[in-house]
Amino acid sequence: MSTVSLVNELEAYSRWREDLSRGIADYRAWLGREDLNDAQRDLRLQQLLDRLAEDKLYVAFIAEFSRGKSELINAIFLSDLKQRLLPSTAGRTTMCPTELLYEAGKPPMIELLPIETRASNASVSEYKRYPDEWIPVPIDTRSPENVALAMKEVCRVKQVTAEEASRYGLYNPDDADSSYTLNEDGSVTIPAWRHAIINFPHPFLEKGLVVYDTPGLNAIGVEPELTFNLLPNAHAVLFVLSADAGVTRSDIDVWRSHIYAHGNNRGRLVALNKIDGLWDDLKSPQQIQAEIDNQVKASAELLGVSASQIYPVSAQKGLLAKISGDAQLLRRSQLLELERALSEELIAAKQSIVRDQTEAEISVLLDNSNALLDGRHQGIEEQLAELKGLQGKNQDVVEHIMSRIANDKELFERGLQQFQALRSVYSQQSIKLFSQIGMDVLRNEVRQAREAMTASHFTKGMREAMNGFFSGMDAHLDAAHAQIEEINRMMEAMYRKLNLEHGINLVSIPPFSVLRYRKELQRLEETYERHFNNFYTFLTTEQYTLTSRFFETLATRVVQVFEILNRDVEQWLKAIMSPMESQVREHQMQLRRRLESVKRIHKAADTLEDRIGELEQMRQDVTRQVEELSALRARIQQTLAAVVHDEAAALAA
Repeated sequence: MSTVSLVNELEAYSRWREDLSRGIADYRAWLGREDLNDAQRDLRLQQLLDRLAEDKLYVAFIAEFSRGKSELINAIFLSDLKQRLLPSTAGRTTMCPTELLYEAGKPPMIELLPIETRASNASVSEYKRYPDEWIPVPIDTRSPENVALAMKEVCRVKQVTAEEASRYGLYNPDDADSSYTLNEDGSVTIPAWRHAIINFPHPFLEKGLVVYDTPGLNAIGVEPELTFNLLPNAHAVLFVLSADAGVTRSDIDVWRSHIYAHGNNRGRLVALNKIDGLWDDLKSPQQIQAEIDNQVKASAELLGVSASQIYPVSAQKGLLAKISGDAQLLRRSQLLELERALSEELIAAKQSIVRDQTEAEISVLLDNSNALLDGRHQGIEEQLAELKGLQGKNQDVVEHIMSRIANDKELFERGLQQFQALRSVYSQQSIKLFSQIGMDVLRNEVRQAREAMTASHFTKGMREAMNGFFSGMDAHLDAAHAQIEEINRMMEAMYRKLNLEHGINLVSIPPFSVLRYRKELQRLEETYERHFNNFYTFLTTEQYTLTSRFFETLATRVVQVFEILNRDVEQWLKAIMSPMESQVREHQMQLRRRLESVKRIHKAADTLEDRIGELEQMRQDVTRQVEELSALRARIQQTLAAVVHDEAAALAA
């Protein structure tokens, strides 16, 4: 796959997402025109459209230093700039985790978080809420020199005392393998920045691509947010090795501990970079390829993966070939094979996630609209049957029909009292549910765990505090699950009662499970355990500081999980009550119309034929609405079913 094909993949995905948004927006506009919308349904559609508009594709590049990772990013995504955007020189260049993205409305710039913020336990996510904590560096995209100069700022380092470096978690005098070591004058050279965000206008980035450029084991080990949040949530992770260095122990540690660990390993790829170091004019192409193949095989054995998952490549030659238009050099760099695999993993994985989430949400809304129209159509048919049955009948029959409808209306309104009582119980049950998963409950659990950890500098006490924290979270989720089941049973019983007594259409209640939130908490607990178990029985000051920072980052991630859980539960509660409210309102309106029609005929205010004509017109309108809704559903489903890779192939043809 060429770069053009990678562009096609992203372009096809962007078009697919836009087509999906357009179909949903048309459905929303149609609901408004046909007076079939309500505030709750409209809010859910707007939230769905907002999520599609803000959709991002995350790909993370992970490597130890001097593996050519930044050059690989330049070659794959940024070669059209005809220059290196990310600095790439011999030695260490990426000194801090870097996000490369584009946010419309913000000028091109680099935002840098000072390394001094590591002295606090606040995570990078928390600092993102406070722009004044970041140092801005403007970028003049019209000047290549200015761009290059600004980018070098990301690589800046500083000399600090060993004590200060230890306070930041960047130096451990007892660790012989520490990446940060003492200089001759006793100082330690550390990154000047903790995190960098580069906002840069580029076609890939404007389509929602976000690239993470992440230093190796040392940075991952001391910045827990990478462990708990960034790497697990990336849609694709590219691990970069170097053919001239082979697979080192630190490479294996990064791979096993942070990338190819537990759970889903889809989208995890390996690039064996710098194969141009094996090019030798005194060897035949077959001999060179055999040597590369041996490197791939050896790397695969050490990492414990298939050789097909490792892609030999020369990022530097690939970038040069793209800039100079040298097709032969590009083929020799083998960059195209890596791009093909990356684009297929990234786009396919992301489309699958967006498709599943959107389909689940929009199907419920479309089903509710169908049920509403079915109920309306049924009501019109009943009215027509009644009025046509009055043709040629005397006033006594009309009065009898009118009395029967009035009785139905009275019976239904008595039933409404039960419905209102249900709403009251539903509100109480909802409050009880949020008492288990509400943010106040979570903050209390975090506070208790923090206090228990502060009181103990021993591994046993810290572990007990963490076990207590996760046990408490599990207990709250168990209680929430039981409460959700109780609400489900209550709503299903009410739907059946309304259907049995008043003929209101049954609507399938959307299921809700806490499983995915529980799985995420389990992943966080396992990640914490893997790293925490490395400590000794008694924690040194540096180890305790690092452990506390890990807990604070973990707590921030748990808060994020519960914020999502609270939002999803709130939407689910509205989703199960809103259709019932709509059906009840519709049924009440139909009863009023039936009674009013017969009353007017009884008083000779309207002729029977006139009213039958009006109802037949209404029936035609509802039939049209059903057909139009069916067409909207078919269009949305067709878009959801489209495969981005097939669309990209069509674009390339």
